[in-house]
Amino acid sequence: MNGTGDAPKKRGRKSQAKTALVTAVDYLARQAHSEKKLREKLERKGFPEEEIDAAIARLIERGYLDDSDLCAQQFMYLYNEKRNSVRQICAKLIQRGFNHDLVWSVVPEDTFEREIATAERVLAMKYQPTDNRQKMMANLYQKGFSVDAARHAVENYTEGAEE
Repeated sequence: MNGTGDAPKKRGRKSQAKTALVTAVDYLARQAHSEKKLREKLERKGFPEEEIDAAIARLIERGYLDDSDLCAQQFMYLYNEKRNSVRQICAKLIQRGFNHDLVWSVVPEDTFEREIATAERVLAMKYQPTDNRQKMMANLYQKGFSVDAARHAVENYTEGAEE
């Protein structure tokens, strides 16, 4: 109260509707986004396409939005986590709005040994070495591992197990 019984008056500028650029910066401050996902969020907020295009262009120009760099970072994070096949990782990144060709361009040349080790890790979380090998193989196929990687992983994992 300000002594006259009225509520205190706000000083400064009136609250104005946020621009697409300010909204985009707010989103990026909380979490990194691909250009496509950021564009979708801004469209859902109802911003005009021209304003979204200008905001995206400005963010790219300033280096705040870089799909190539972000895609490579997110791929390596998921790859080093060793919980998913390379195919699963690529599918996740494509769902996050990265271009198919960009996603596959960040995949390392030789991933076979990593795929076998990851597949063995996946098996160890769900199966005993004496469990049905066909079920193990099917589970690995479902998770995006190649036939060869799945076969090697199951062989390694069940080696020495008594049936």
